[in-house]
Amino acid sequence: MQEKILILDFGSQFTQLIARRVRELNIYCEIHPFNKVPVIDESVQGIILSGSPYSVRQEDAPHFDFVKHHTTLPILGVCYGAQYIAHFHGGEVLASSTREYGRANLDYIKEGNPLFKDVLKGSQVWMSHGDTIARIADNFEIIASTDSVEVAAYQITGTQTYAIQFHPEVTHSTDGKQLLQNFLVDICGCSQDWTPDSFIETTIAELKAKLGDDKVVLGLSGGVDSSVAAVLLHQAIGANLHCIFVDNGLLRKDEYQSVLDSYQHMGLNIKGIDAKQRFYDALAGLTDPEKKRKAIGRVFIEVFDDAAHEVQGVSWLGQGTIYPDVIESVSVKGPSATIKSHHNVGGLPDFMKLKVVEPLNTLFKDEVRRVGAALGIDPNILGRHPFPGPGLAIRILGDITPEKVDILQQADAIYINNLRSAGVYDKVWQAGAIYLPVQSVGVMGDERTYENVICLRAVESLDGMTADWCHLPYSLLAKISNEIINNVKGINRVVYDISSKPPATIEWE
Repeated sequence: MQEKILILDFGSQFTQLIARRVRELNIYCEIHPFNKVPVIDESVQGIILSGSPYSVRQEDAPHFDFVKHHTTLPILGVCYGAQYIAHFHGGEVLASSTREYGRANLDYIKEGNPLFKDVLKGSQVWMSHGDTIARIADNFEIIASTDSVEVAAYQITGTQTYAIQFHPEVTHSTDGKQLLQNFLVDICGCSQDWTPDSFIETTIAELKAKLGDDKVVLGLSGGVDSSVAAVLLHQAIGANLHCIFVDNGLLRKDEYQSVLDSYQHMGLNIKGIDAKQRFYDALAGLTDPEKKRKAIGRVFIEVFDDAAHEVQGVSWLGQGTIYPDVIESVSVKGPSATIKSHHNVGGLPDFMKLKVVEPLNTLFKDEVRRVGAALGIDPNILGRHPFPGPGLAIRILGDITPEKVDILQQADAIYINNLRSAGVYDKVWQAGAIYLPVQSVGVMGDERTYENVICLRAVESLDGMTADWCHLPYSLLAKISNEIINNVKGINRVVYDISSKPPATIEWE
């Protein structure tokens, strides 16, 4: 049984970052909403309580049955988690006279405490809270302080319950990784054996047991997620996997044929379907991004269902759903909201009557790439930038026409080809061109023009949850702009997006 750490999410913006740090230590973990705690069996080695935008002093503060678990499992409370344990178990949390945000240094560490092994006095930590722990219960012991926060960390005497007021998961906490390792390895006893190879071995065995001789259909896109999912399924069930690639008319330039070609050497059973016109008809006149997404999702299911019916006896749908999709689709009380519809999360219409198998739904994007590398998948596939499920429909603001798609495909191809030739494609996490519903005046030759605007977007990120815009060389941007304007009829202006996520998303719609 795979050992794991449970992370209970109270709505913090850092919860996924905690998970990433745990997994960097080759330890499997899962995030669950605080109010949807799964059955805690013998595989669970410990529990981490996240931060939260709530105050424990609020009437509607999130609650967790801490007493039920703290004598049987190691627990680490982080920020809100620390305040929660202190406040509801004999201590007191008050509004701080000064909001405690940013860097601080530990000027006291209890000698010999296992949580702070190899963490030296003066270590920098990152604070982010408006309340402060004013008093702790008699059976609680302070194990770290800063000059302004006396209860920076504590332990409940005689238990393996620890709590810290700072955030070890952010890079500003210089010994944060060491502290997490102390908790996870020394205190929880985790063996650090969760690697790409172990994931592959376990997942293929689970797929064989789950699927048996059943047939599976999988929609391939040429992207990382669906490719890795396909190879895992193929290794588990072989010829019983039937891959389908749908041309929705919203792919990048020449992508349909190149995707089909790229899978020929992989031994996958793949069928291509040209359904461009069906998608264009469904999108005609739609301008609202959510309506466009839903229309594309509906037609994709219809096309995919038609193709799936041609496979006799199919009973499963394979999907490349990854962990951020799952997390974003689960509502946590209060702070969480629907940002956009996920085309690959949330089940299927009843008429498809297929069960869903998602071999990657516990992995972050970079973990998917590492698993793909261990499977021997072509680096050109693993290194491809993420591409949205709705394709260019959400990179064309406003209504969709074949003419606009053609213009954007040409501009995007020039952009991406230049990133490759300049040697910066692999340094960019995601890049793409956006067609704006704006026309501007220009001059070409001796004539005035009134044509469209293309926006270029390029971001750096680890997993897409946060992202910063790429500082591409001005000379490269100038070259790309000139090539687009000179070669793509209908474009007379190119702009560059320099906004980060948050507050802006990576895609414009």
